[in-house]
Amino acid sequence: MKLNIRGEKITITQSMKAYITEKLEKLDKYFENPEEINANVLVRIKGLEQIIEVTAPTKRFTLRAEESNEDFYAAVDLVVSKLERQIRKNKDRLNKKYKNVETIEFNFNYDSESEENEEKNQSSIVKRKNISMKPMDEEEAILQIELLNHDFFVFKNIDEECVSVLYNRKDGNYGIINMK
Repeated sequence: MKLNIRGEKITITQSMKAYITEKLEKLDKYFENPEEINANVLVRIKGLEQIIEVTAPTKRFTLRAEESNEDFYAAVDLVVSKLERQIRKNKDRLNKKYKNVETIEFNFNYDSESEENEEKNQSSIVKRKNISMKPMDEEEAILQIELLNHDFFVFKNIDEECVSVLYNRKDGNYGIINMK
């Protein structure tokens, strides 16, 4: 797995890079061609917390996990464990979904822009994301929301022929909003 490691409000040392690389190499065994995966690792600090965020887009799905801890090395261990759990938990579902498919590539190109706050007392949009939506069914959307570890997921629903929002409910189930 190729790693793009960067720090936000922190300088990444060689030992930090080496530790992240060593730990994330454990995930290579789960992929057919790990050398084709370009994972992005973001290390940032918020107060006393060290936050590690890993996003690994593959040809078939996108893995994402974020963990924080006061100790950098513990945060790295936690995020790697979380990614491994996601892969193992969804292994059967992924195999079933893509059993006879040569290559399926999700088109999730996130471009984020930060806008500066001109007035501090007023609420405003501080981040904007543009995504390309691939048509998919509800089962595939559930798989994506679990792999991305998000609270909601927007997709083109091929069953309902509309744009839908899949979201996590407080009871642990999913809800869906269709926009026709």
